[in-house]
Amino acid sequence: MANLRRLWKILFVFTRYRLDSLLPVEQLPLSLRIVLWLAPWRLSPVPSRLTRGERLRLALEALGPIFIKFGQILSTRPDLVPEDIVRELKRLQDDVPPFPNDKARALIEAQLGRRVEELFAEFSAEPLASASIAQVHAARLFGNGDQPGKEVVVKVVRPGIERTIERDLRLLETMARLLVKYSADGRRLKPLEVVEDYRNTIYGELNLQIEASNCTQLRRNFEGSDLLYLPEVYWEYTRRNVMVSERIYGIPVADVAQLQAQNTNMKALAERGVEIFFTQVFRDSFFHADMHPGNIFVSREHPQQPQYIAIDCGIVGTLTEEDQTYLAMNMLAFFNQDYHQVAQLHVDSGWVPASTKVHELAAAIRAVLEPIFEKPLAEISFGQVLMQLFSTARRFNMEVQPQLVLLQKTLLNIEGLGRQLYPELDLWSTAKPYLERWMRQRFGPKAAFRELKRQLPTWLDKAPQMPGLIHGALTRLNHMDDTQAALQKEIVQLREELAEQRHQKRGRSLGFAGIFTGMFLWWQAFALGLPESAGLIVTSLGILTLLLR
Repeated sequence: MANLRRLWKILFVFTRYRLDSLLPVEQLPLSLRIVLWLAPWRLSPVPSRLTRGERLRLALEALGPIFIKFGQILSTRPDLVPEDIVRELKRLQDDVPPFPNDKARALIEAQLGRRVEELFAEFSAEPLASASIAQVHAARLFGNGDQPGKEVVVKVVRPGIERTIERDLRLLETMARLLVKYSADGRRLKPLEVVEDYRNTIYGELNLQIEASNCTQLRRNFEGSDLLYLPEVYWEYTRRNVMVSERIYGIPVADVAQLQAQNTNMKALAERGVEIFFTQVFRDSFFHADMHPGNIFVSREHPQQPQYIAIDCGIVGTLTEEDQTYLAMNMLAFFNQDYHQVAQLHVDSGWVPASTKVHELAAAIRAVLEPIFEKPLAEISFGQVLMQLFSTARRFNMEVQPQLVLLQKTLLNIEGLGRQLYPELDLWSTAKPYLERWMRQRFGPKAAFRELKRQLPTWLDKAPQMPGLIHGALTRLNHMDDTQAALQKEIVQLREELAEQRHQKRGRSLGFAGIFTGMFLWWQAFALGLPESAGLIVTSLGILTLLLR
């Protein structure tokens, strides 16, 4: 029932803001076009006082946090979304309507066990920013003697947000099940796994203690770095629904005018964003996965060597060593236009079925990428490459990899942000040297020596047991022939039993069929005045067949 009510709300919001007018109707199948033309909401005029970007933003705000997150992602893709819509969707990044101050204070006091006046020397009633999951208030800690207290921000989760998110997730799960049930293409996209992965992600974001630990880990990873700075977390003031951290002062990364006013090196800024992404993914295997412009600032110091400042670490991603390796090799193969290698890696990694013919997949990838690579690399959007490759996936049953969904989203965010800062950003040439260096470090002699040093204590510990293990393995090999003969004999017996059971079932089926056929013939003979002997004979044969079984 809750899912049905939510579905009705989505439909109501869709019609209220006439979002159907944003659809590319001419590109839809004829059946869908007819449905849209006959839809009752077309009787309602498109709100003329609102632009299409405002209508989409207001609709996403009305539908709640999951839809707001979707709008945030769209706002970083000016190469895919019209400029007027991007401009309006940017307001979703930190300009969501706030909840009342008294609710924020009550939640802080319930979580920390003291009144706000006892916790902070100063506390701002007006939030600094309000987002889909939480809002942030400025505050100051109590000082120590003559030392003034540190400036901090207090992040508070929206009251009751868990219920809203759970309701939306249940609806998404229902839609995913329908997609799996009725669409073969939907099964290939693994929608249930994607929804479950998103469930884990967003519930992690609701727990501010998890966000605090993520921030602390990222801060440790980039300690002393001039690329990225993470604010300090004050753990004594941090609970599940409240987090207190250092207040940072920087320029919002989307404020290009202010960045240019302080003579920021925009090319270096865009390239450093790409370097930070690849460092987190391949060096640390721990990356900030919510890097939309509302969560990123630029330090006011050293504008020629600009440093990023990241906040809101509620969503992070990790990769296994196998995923890291296949991802790096795939990207390098893309950069080198080695389509056969791309196809082979997709098969080796299990992203397409093992039965896939590599040369056919390579030919399909070549047909997609060759026209794109005719352009200068600086004009190629990695996001557009992914979209083009997606169109080839249906032929080869390529499946969505849930563990890579966050990575793909983050890469699209980074590219969209980089092109906003520096439209000539060449993601390919920026990333390629880093990936080549990482591959050398991963598989070169030094890497082999490091792995040997890491594994040596384990090998030495197991060395005294090796003779016994080898002797046991050889003994088992000697008895392998006897074991295989016994298994073969059991398999033959099972086959004979199954054959006998099938034979008996067939006989019973014939017997029952004979009985029912004979009774039918008997009834027909009686009804039509014909001889009854035929029915009696067939019925008797059927009974006899059953008795013999």
